[in-house]
Amino acid sequence: MIRLFRVFIPTSVVALLISEVILVLACYSAASLFTLYQDPLFYLFAEGNYWKILFVTGCIILGLYFQDLYTDLRIAARIVLVQQVCLAVGSSLLIMAFLGYLNPELLLGRWLMIVGSFGVIVLLPLWRLFYWKYIVAGFRFERVLLLGNSSILGEVISRLVEKPEFGYSILGYLSEGEPCDFPIPCLGRLEDVRKVWEFYKPTRIVVGMAERRNRLPVQDLLEIRFGGVIIEDAADTYEIAMRRVCSRKIQPSQLIFSSMLGPRPHAIAIQNFYSFLIGVMGLMAFSPFMLITAIAVELSSPGPVLYRQRRVGLNGAIFTLYKFRSMYVDAEARTGAVWASVDDPRITPIGRWLRRLRLDELPQFWNVVMGDMAIVGPRPERPEFVEFLTHQIPYYRQ
Repeated sequence: MIRLFRVFIPTSVVALLISEVILVLACYSAASLFTLYQDPLFYLFAEGNYWKILFVTGCIILGLYFQDLYTDLRIAARIVLVQQVCLAVGSSLLIMAFLGYLNPELLLGRWLMIVGSFGVIVLLPLWRLFYWKYIVAGFRFERVLLLGNSSILGEVISRLVEKPEFGYSILGYLSEGEPCDFPIPCLGRLEDVRKVWEFYKPTRIVVGMAERRNRLPVQDLLEIRFGGVIIEDAADTYEIAMRRVCSRKIQPSQLIFSSMLGPRPHAIAIQNFYSFLIGVMGLMAFSPFMLITAIAVELSSPGPVLYRQRRVGLNGAIFTLYKFRSMYVDAEARTGAVWASVDDPRITPIGRWLRRLRLDELPQFWNVVMGDMAIVGPRPERPEFVEFLTHQIPYYRQ
């Protein structure tokens, strides 16, 4: 597990990302050997075309990232994986075509792009399948023993079982009382922790007891800890597995006395600068997609192309968020403000595709440029939902 910018990233995901960057670069570099009538090294380096291949590679990797292919490494269906790779490659080709229209010198050779893209479409899904089947299992180097029966521990178990890329191999758990219905073996009770540790040799112990007072085997855990085993609270493992803080375990004093919270002027200035820069670049790079999407929305159903919605931003500021319309006009006239659901009848046929491909979100680059939103940050919700979420999620407004 690697921690980058306070975010835990599985080592297997980092390794996959690096390997796929190398693979895509290799495909386009190899294509130059077969499609050019001049020395490929001279073409790539002396003429400065290597950065164009780097740019295409970056576009493809971003396309994969935006389709959550680095969030969940599991392969649900091979045909879906091929479709996602084709979409990422096709998007990069459209971006290069648009840049070439602005300046023909930005284009790579036609056959180089065709052969290189074909290589990526063929080899990248095959590499993904191989990586998932044979390599991800090798990252399970953390042998984990769990202590307790708490609901938080149950969530952690479910997450780690379905996410082998986190590198945790769960040995089992020790029950506080009667064994519960966790999908892992019960290895005994809390008082057996020393015996279980000596037999199974875990490298990490996660404590998730519903009640610790006078029940936590302190002396045994101290000896195990000084034996080199990592012992952590289930809330910390929850943050790694769920990629969010366990708000149920946060005490007000932690927020009051924490030196890590609170806006820093220089950090805000840097964030505003790169958000503005990326917003402008996003509007320029995705303008062809936005034009095609606008035409599709206009032809699909009567109503405006853009949908305007009030959202709550930083410090409760209300702003207007822009999206391509994916629902019928007056879709909430009867239901009022409700969250979208699977097979939502309010969504237009073209709107389903827009939401699946995230194209309906592209106008939000304008909100980023205007300073209403940042590229990275919490999702701005509607005012109607903020009050509900405030009562459901501790410290939601903070």
